[in-house]
Amino acid sequence: MSIPSPAPGVGEVRVEVGAATDRGLRREGNEDAYLAEAPVYLVADGMGGYDAGDRASAAVVDAFRDVVAGRADADVGLVADALLAAGDRVARVAANTLRGAGSTVAGAVLVRHEGTPHWLVFNVGDSRVYRFAGGALDQLTVDHSLGQAMVSRGQLRPEDLATFPGRNVITRAIGASDSMADSWLVPVSRGERLLVCSDGLHSEVGHAAIREVLARDGDPEETARELVDLANANGGRDNITVVVVDVGGGGGDYADTLPTGLAR
Repeated sequence: MSIPSPAPGVGEVRVEVGAATDRGLRREGNEDAYLAEAPVYLVADGMGGYDAGDRASAAVVDAFRDVVAGRADADVGLVADALLAAGDRVARVAANTLRGAGSTVAGAVLVRHEGTPHWLVFNVGDSRVYRFAGGALDQLTVDHSLGQAMVSRGQLRPEDLATFPGRNVITRAIGASDSMADSWLVPVSRGERLLVCSDGLHSEVGHAAIREVLARDGDPEETARELVDLANANGGRDNITVVVVDVGGGGGDYADTLPTGLAR
């Protein structure tokens, strides 16, 4: 069942949320975690092996739940505070392991910016946020990975990224020496659909197939489950976590607006 999710502080925005997570077909446990409590919707993908990885992703979720969830005054500063708290908590997890621990994170927080509702979209690592609106699917985040860095430098063609052997090598993570988040402010639009996911989805399911599922306009929970099932059908080599957020009311008219106002 979808989760009706009122948005504190931006009450004219009404959303429905669905989420699904699965360990996939190759992993013994699930190191992913997610948070879908207004005004924050995020996915964290833990690293460090099962027991450390799952505790690292849970630490990220707990930090955002404690700092941001339920707040009527969420803003850029509050998200920055949550990221700092997440780093501290993951460091405590890592201190009690032999291999260390870390986590990616990607999410969207509903905030008010210059008097209008916006999504504060952010990521560290290769978990992603997509926006489906007006029939178009846009990837709002940019992966912090070796493959993406090579694409950005012109050393690898974008179409070759899916088969590049080092595509899953992460260059930033919560708990690593480089944990800087990138973030963007995106105006909220009526009728849009956000997708937040771990790399277990986008490494198995291509852009066109993701768009096709989102375009069916199904219930958010059913849509999340369908995407997880599709990733498993395509190999399920990693844990898979999906959060789908539908804006049913509030926000502005869709005008093909991409992220603006870098909010680092």
